Amino acid sequence: MKTNQLATVIRLAHPQFWLLTIGSGLIAIHLTLVWKAENTNLFGTSFLSWAAVSFIVWEKRDNLSLESDILSSFLGLAFIWIALIRSASMNSFGGFLYASPFIFGLGLALIASGFQGLKQYIGELITLLFLSIPKLLPEWAIYKITLLTAKSSAFILWYIGFDVTLTGINIYLPNGSVEVLRGCSGVELISQMLGLAILFLLVFPQSWQYKVLVPIVAATVGFMMNAGRVALMTVIVAKDNMNAFDYWHSGNGSLLFSIISVLIFGLFCWFLIGHNESKNQDSKLS
Repeated sequence: MKTNQLATVIRLAHPQFWLLTIGSGLIAIHLTLVWKAENTNLFGTSFLSWAAVSFIVWEKRDNLSLESDILSSFLGLAFIWIALIRSASMNSFGGFLYASPFIFGLGLALIASGFQGLKQYIGELITLLFLSIPKLLPEWAIYKITLLTAKSSAFILWYIGFDVTLTGINIYLPNGSVEVLRGCSGVELISQMLGLAILFLLVFPQSWQYKVLVPIVAATVGFMMNAGRVALMTVIVAKDNMNAFDYWHSGNGSLLFSIISVLIFGLFCWFLIGHNESKNQDSKLS
């Protein structure tokens, strides 16, 4: 009995335990709010981003400097408290759900390591910031991306043999049509992939050529997967199968495309790591 009590006291005395508890609670709160908002795309993006950030922080936990001061801790608590109050008072869920992960992450980083230690979490904070990019981009930029998505989806349909017509952001097939709106622009998926690309570059440092290539590949994978999803939904609408359309548009089907995008990008990263290891071995032998 005494041994268990002593272990509990030791565990509570360690700041890592409290930081882990607070961080887990904030992640659970955010994912719950997104789930209640029935925003499947954001839920998938948030889940993957939180999981990646948590894994990276956990991997380097022994090398983190956990020294903060009163001002930093107070400011961090203020950020978290304001975000929680805002969450509790929300009658509807909007852009705040996209920004809250960065606010939570910044607040927790200030509590853990203060202003001086923020540089330890730059990559993780940027990754969480990418979740809010869809709400920070101006409307003209969103429209340009949406238009490009519509063109790409129409090209995919034309290439595989469909009689497709494109007018602006409207894709027409003989038996139906879809209008590519902001939610199907692919900005959310592209932002997610760019955030993962930054995490990869932090964990596995690359030469400057690959520092440029990796984000390009990540954004391209996200964009093309979303264009393929829009093309699929156009075919489904033409076949008048609205149940399937709802599944791929706002149901679990949209989440599946996010998972496939991450897997494709993961394979690229795996290949890149193997290529670098092979090159390093060859240079040692020579």
